[in-house]
Amino acid sequence: QVQLVESGGGLVQAGGSLRLSCAASGRTFSTYAVGWFRQAPGWEREFVAAITYSGGITYYRDSVRGRFTISRDNLKNTVYLRMNSLKPEDTAVYYCAADPLNGESRQVSAYKYWGQGTEVTVSS
Repeated sequence: QVQLVESGGGLVQAGGSLRLSCAASGRTFSTYAVGWFRQAPGWEREFVAAITYSGGITYYRDSVRGRFTISRDNLKNTVYLRMNSLKPEDTAVYYCAADPLNGESRQVSAYKYWGQGTEVTVSS
């Protein structure tokens, strides 16, 4: 069993930056792929970025590539999402999720463990 806790959200002006953290419990977290997803009011949850268990491969949705960076520190059982050049359309609740099967998936259904989310609001 893995428990995930996100932090680092908040209110920021357009063009600003935030770093989200996803802290995990459980000794096996370092063997799981991890993804970040987001959900804006009235919209479905969507993929943002993901990283393999080793951190060797990362992938992003097109609209955040070049602005967001996902990374992990397996010694700290933590995955990060650095978000630069934030835009109002990045406003959402951001969730981290873990995939024990390391499927390198962008699909919500592929991820077994989820955090409670952290809210990000970008003002124009």
